[in-house]
Amino acid sequence: MNQIMKSETYLTRREETKQDMDSLKAHKDPWKVYKQETPSSIQYFAGRSVRLLESLQSSHLRALMESFFRQRSVRSKPNRRVPVSANSMSFEDFFSSLKEATGQDYQRRDVEELFNEMDVSCDGCVGWQTFHNFILQHLKHMKDSMWACKHVPISQPSIHHCTYNKQEPIVRVLALSQSPPMRYISVSKRGTLIVWNRHLNSIKPLEMCAGPFNKRQYRKSFQGWTTDAVYLGNVHKIAVATLSRGIHFFDVTTTCSFEQVHLFGLSHIATALCYWYDTEAPGEKCVLMWGDDRGSVNLLWFLQPFKGLFEMPFTNQSGPVQIFMPDIHAHSALVSYQHIPKIHNEPINRILFEPHDELIITSSESPASSVVIIDVSQKREEYIWRIEKGVRCFDFSFSLGLLVTAGVGSAVRLWNRYVTSRPTAVLRSHQTTVLDVVIHQTLGKIFSYSKDAVLKIWDIPSQHCLKTIPLQFPNIQLGFAPEHGSVPLLLSLTPDPVLLVTCREFLATLHLHKSQPNSRSGIYTYALYNPHLQQVITACADSTLTVWDVKTGIKTMEIRNAHGTEEVSCMALDVHQRRLISAATNGTIKVWNLLNGLNLHKLETVSNSEVTGVICHHDNQLLATGWSRLIAQYSIAFSEDIYINADLSWNSGHQHSEDILAMDHCPGLGLLATGSYDGEIIIWSLALQKPITRLQTHKLLKAHLPVHRLLFLQRRAEQSHLRSGAVLLSSQKGSVCCWSISGPTHNHGQFYAPDGADECVMGLSTDHENSLLVTGDTAGFIKVWDISHYALSAADSQSAESRPSLLQSWRGHERAIVSSELLVYESQLLVLSVSVDRRACLWTPQGSCVGWFGQEQQWDLSNPDTYQTNREATSPIKEEEEEDSQSRVGAGSFICWGESSEVTGTSLSAGDSQQTDLQRSVLTLQTPDPDLRSSLGRVTLPKYSEVLSGDHVFRDLEIQMSARQHRPRETVREKLCRFGNEFMPLQALELPEISELKDVPLKPWRLKIRQISSRRAETSSRTLSSEAPLLCETLED
Repeated sequence: MNQIMKSETYLTRREETKQDMDSLKAHKDPWKVYKQETPSSIQYFAGRSVRLLESLQSSHLRALMESFFRQRSVRSKPNRRVPVSANSMSFEDFFSSLKEATGQDYQRRDVEELFNEMDVSCDGCVGWQTFHNFILQHLKHMKDSMWACKHVPISQPSIHHCTYNKQEPIVRVLALSQSPPMRYISVSKRGTLIVWNRHLNSIKPLEMCAGPFNKRQYRKSFQGWTTDAVYLGNVHKIAVATLSRGIHFFDVTTTCSFEQVHLFGLSHIATALCYWYDTEAPGEKCVLMWGDDRGSVNLLWFLQPFKGLFEMPFTNQSGPVQIFMPDIHAHSALVSYQHIPKIHNEPINRILFEPHDELIITSSESPASSVVIIDVSQKREEYIWRIEKGVRCFDFSFSLGLLVTAGVGSAVRLWNRYVTSRPTAVLRSHQTTVLDVVIHQTLGKIFSYSKDAVLKIWDIPSQHCLKTIPLQFPNIQLGFAPEHGSVPLLLSLTPDPVLLVTCREFLATLHLHKSQPNSRSGIYTYALYNPHLQQVITACADSTLTVWDVKTGIKTMEIRNAHGTEEVSCMALDVHQRRLISAATNGTIKVWNLLNGLNLHKLETVSNSEVTGVICHHDNQLLATGWSRLIAQYSIAFSEDIYINADLSWNSGHQHSEDILAMDHCPGLGLLATGSYDGEIIIWSLALQKPITRLQTHKLLKAHLPVHRLLFLQRRAEQSHLRSGAVLLSSQKGSVCCWSISGPTHNHGQFYAPDGADECVMGLSTDHENSLLVTGDTAGFIKVWDISHYALSAADSQSAESRPSLLQSWRGHERAIVSSELLVYESQLLVLSVSVDRRACLWTPQGSCVGWFGQEQQWDLSNPDTYQTNREATSPIKEEEEEDSQSRVGAGSFICWGESSEVTGTSLSAGDSQQTDLQRSVLTLQTPDPDLRSSLGRVTLPKYSEVLSGDHVFRDLEIQMSARQHRPRETVREKLCRFGNEFMPLQALELPEISELKDVPLKPWRLKIRQISSRRAETSSRTLSSEAPLLCETLED
C-alpha cells in the first residue's frame, strides 16, 4: 500500500512539473517571475563607504564621460603598453580623471575599492558603459533601500512623570535585564532611586544614606549630587557614583532592596561608570571601572563575585558597610584594584569596556584626546581621536567596527575603529547640541538625541536620517533648553525592546516593534568559500545571502530577499571569484557582485522547479540543472545586460529518468557529471554537450540510492597515470562510492561513512592534493579521511574493498549537516560546515572549533588562542524563543520590590523529570562498530542540548522540507519519526533497560512523605465516595 501511495504521489508530482514547464513555455514574458518577487535589499556591516559615489554631481559625470572617450592605453607589463578601446580606462587613468573632474583629492584606497567593484571581469579596464550601469544600479539600490527603511518600527512616545524626584533631573536609567520580571531604576541628581515596572509604573523609591563624615548624624538621607550609575547584573546590585568621591552599592536581589556598601574616600570624583562580566561564566572575574575628573581610569576587579564583592564583617550597626578606598588592600581576597592615570586632560564623561580585545574606550571634551582606545594591559598601541571641541557622548559596535561620536556641535560623526584621521561620514540634521547616541546593531540604525528634545533615527548603510521625533515634554518652554542628565538615552533590548529618553524629571518610552520573524530565518541550506576574497558565503532558507570574513568571523555584507521568498538551493563562483551565482527552488538564477552586493544578471528560467546544481567553467559559461532534468547554458562573460537568455542546445531532455540532484565538472578532462534521484550517474563532454558514458543505471540497481553529492578529484584527473583509478566520488545514502571514467570497470569500491544506520552524507569535499576527504552527515558528524592511497588504480582493488583511514571524527552539529567544505587560508587547512541547527562553523582538521559565524567573540586565524576549542560554542539566541523568558525563573532568579509576581516557578514535576531523562537518553546515538566506538571516543554534546526538546525543532524540519514536500526523498523521511515535539532517528528511540530497584532504604523524612501521600490518596477517595470530613496533615505534625 505504501508503495502504491508513493507511486501515485510521484506521478502526481511529475504531472505537476510537466504542467509547470508547459505553462512556463507558454508565457510571453519569461522574466515575469523576477518582476513579481520581493525586491532584494543589501546591508553592509564593515569596510565599505558609499560617500565617494554620493559626492559625484552631474557636472562631474559629464567630465568623466569626456575622459572615458579619449584614446588611452593600459600598461600590462614593464616597457610595454597595450592599446585599449577609446571608451575604457585603467585604474591610473580613472584615478587621475576622477580627481581632475571633481577637483577633490580622494584617498587612493577608496578609489581602488570603487574600481574593483566595477571591474568584475578582472581585465584591469573599466568602460563607460560599465561605469554608467554601475552608477544606475547604485542609485536604484539607494532608492530601494530608502523606500524599505522609511517605515521605522517605532511607536509614538509615551511620557511619564517622576514625582519622587522633586523636579531634579534624572541622571541615568538602568534596565535590570537579569531580574524577571523586567524592571527599571531611575537615578536622580539628588540621589533618589525610583523602581519602575516594565510598563513604566513607579513601584518604590529608594534613598541613599549619608556618608560617614556627615556632621548631621540625625539626618540619614544623602546630601549631594550623583554623577552616574551602573547595574551589576551577575550579582544583582546597583552602583551609584557621587560628587562626594564615593560609590554606593545597592542590593536589589530581594523585595526589600537596601544600600549594602558605601565605598568612600576615592582619590578623585568618579564621573562615568562601566561594569562587565562574562555572561557565560557569571561567577568568574568581573570588573567595575570608572573614569574620574582628572582623566584617569580606575578598575575594581572582583575575583569571586558570588562569594561577595567585599569582605563583609558581622556588625550590629544599621546602614551600609563603610569601606575606605585606601584600605581596599584589606579585601585582597575578593578585590583587586588597578589605576591607569592621565588618559585625558579633562574629566572623562563616558567609559566603555570591549571584552573581545579587552579594550577600554573613554571620551572627554578635550580636543587633544577626545576619544581614546587602550587595552587593559597597556601593551598595545593606543588609538587617539583628536576632535575639535571634544566629545560629549559616543557608542561603539565591535562587530560593525563602528564608532559614533557627538560633541558640542550638532553633528554626529561615524568613524572606523582603526582610522582616527577622518570620519567615514558626518550626519548633519540636528539644530542644537547632541547629548547622546546609541547604535541598534540588529536594525542597522543609530538613535541620536539633542538638547532641544529632538530624537532622530539614522540608517547606517545609507547614512540618511529616516525619522525625526520631537518629544513634547511638559517642561519644555520656547527659548529655554531643558535640563538633562548625563546619559539621557537607554536602549533596552529585552523581548519587548524599548527606547527610554529622559528630560529632567520626565521619562519618555518608545517601543520598537519587532517585525514578524521568518520561521525559516537562519536555517542554512548551502555554503561555500571564496579563496580570492577570503570570504565565506552562506545561504539561508529565507532567501538570505550572507558574506563573512573568514579571518575574523564577522559579517561584512548581507543580501536579504535574494530570490524573493524562495529558498536558496545552491551557489557557485565565477572564474575570477568576484561574482556569485545563486539559484533557488523556483528555478530562478541570479549573478551578484561580491564586492558590493549588486545584482548583475538575472538568468532565464527553464522550469519552475528547483535548481540543484550550478557550475561555471571556462570563459564564464554557466551550466545549471535540477528537477527539470535539463542542462541550461548561459554566457555572462562580456554581457552588460541584466537579463540573460538560456541556451538549451545540450541534448539533456531525455537522458535522466529522474530528477537531477547533484552536478560537478572536471576542467582538466573537460567532463561534466550529473547524478539523479534514482542513482543514475551520467558523464558528459563539455565540448560536445552530450553524454559519453553512464557509470551506473537505475535498471542495474537493486534499490534507489539517490545521488546527493558528486565530487571530482581534480588532482588525480590531471595525472594521466591515475586516471584509471577513482577520479569521481558520489554520496549515495550514506555510502561514498568511487568511480573511474575510463576502463571496463567503473566502480572502484565504496564505504559507509556515518556511524549510525540510515544516515546520509550531505557534505563532501577534498583538498587540492586529493589526499584528504571531509564528510558531513545528517547525524551532525564531521569526519576526515585519508584517501591519498585509496583506489589509486584499477588494480588497487584491495584498498577499495575496505574503508580508508579515518583520521578525525567529531560531532560538530546537533542536527543534519547540509554542506561542508575543506578550505585553505594562508596555507592553513580549515573545515567549514553548515547545518539546519542554524550554525555555520569553522573547524581545524583536528576537530578544534574555531567558532561559529555570527558569534560575539571574534576570532583571529593567525592566533589559535582565540579559537573556541571546547566545542561548546553558545547557540545563537533566537528572539522568537525569548518571548516567554519573563515567565521563567531559575535557581538564581528573584522577584523585585513587592509587586505581585508575574513569573512562575520552574520546579519540575515527576513527569517532567522523566521527560528530561528520556530526552537526554535519546540524544545519544549508538555506533554500530564497537571497535570504531572504542577508538574514536564519544564526543559530548554541547551544554545547551536541552533546547532541542522544544517545538521549534519540529518547525525547523517542517520548514526545511516544505519546499520539497512533493519530492520522494527516502533518505530523510525514512530515518526520521515524530517523537514528542521533534523528529528523531529511529535507532535513537532504543531506550536502555531499566531494572526495578529493590530493598532501597528510605530516609525517615522520605518515608514520612510517602505515608502522608498515601493517606491523602485514601482521604481523597473517601471524600469522593462519601460526605466524610477532609483530614489534613503536614510534615510538622
